[in-house]
Amino acid sequence: MATLLVELLTEELPPKALKKLGSSFGTGIVSSLQKQNFVSNDVRYSTFATPRRLAIVIDDVLAVSPEDKVQQKLMPKHVGFSNSGEPSEALLKKLKSIGLDESSVEKTTIKNDGKMEFIYLSQKRAGVTIAEGLQKAIDISLSKLPIPKVMTYQPQDNQESVNFVRPAHRLVALLGNTVVDIQALGLSSGNMSLGHRFQSKGEITIQSANLYESALEESGQIIPDYNKRKAIIEDQLKQKANQLGLELQDDEDLLNEVTSLVESPTVYVAQFDKQFLSIPEECLVLTMKTNQKYFPLFDKNGDLAEMFLLVSNMRLDDPSN
Repeated sequence: MATLLVELLTEELPPKALKKLGSSFGTGIVSSLQKQNFVSNDVRYSTFATPRRLAIVIDDVLAVSPEDKVQQKLMPKHVGFSNSGEPSEALLKKLKSIGLDESSVEKTTIKNDGKMEFIYLSQKRAGVTIAEGLQKAIDISLSKLPIPKVMTYQPQDNQESVNFVRPAHRLVALLGNTVVDIQALGLSSGNMSLGHRFQSKGEITIQSANLYESALEESGQIIPDYNKRKAIIEDQLKQKANQLGLELQDDEDLLNEVTSLVESPTVYVAQFDKQFLSIPEECLVLTMKTNQKYFPLFDKNGDLAEMFLLVSNMRLDDPSN
């Protein structure tokens, strides 16, 4: 067993759909691997979602699924056996068609499905590699993503068109420190991820699946965990408001949206000319939240202040520009 990482790197994803996309991507992969017996039903896993990536890290994943027993329904009993219990020509032909000989008749059992008796063949099915299992899992997961609107594009060096929510550029798949060979959206898997678009050196080599989050935080200047990023933003907003002696209004939708717009959040204080407070407060608040994604601030009397907070995707020593 080892830790499994799957990461899909894309262009900026729709912010209002990001949280659901991240959750669906991860749980779809886990569910499929559970059905294929690569992981237990109570397996631990973590999903990640930023504007440019969907990812999941799963603990204790098998490199090869265990051998499994399967029962194949062949035909009604009266078709497969004579009254004296001898196998019919139809049964022997059926066994031959699946690569078995007459001796396999001994492996059959008779079961009643509530209407009539049927012949079942009991067989052992060999386990499959994680590459086969994960390929199936990611195909299923991607096909079921709650994509608000699909776009069609051609991946680089690929003539076939791909349908997805945004163009995808890289695919990372690791079991422990070994690349799992899979394909998705015209991409082949590797171990090279990307850091912050502006504040990292770009490419990051993921040495091992269990080092994914720390590698992105330290080398990529990215907070990949959605809930952790949201908590950091919320904490910074409250700290800045308290320092100014002003108050914030709770707005979960706006907080979720800005969490989906940044990979490395930093909160800054800004202001507009005080004379604009002559405009009806509702107009100012509406455009700050809806159009600018700003957090308005209010004084102790509940009146709008000229100061406001913004969440940036850049940590700068001098953010004045």
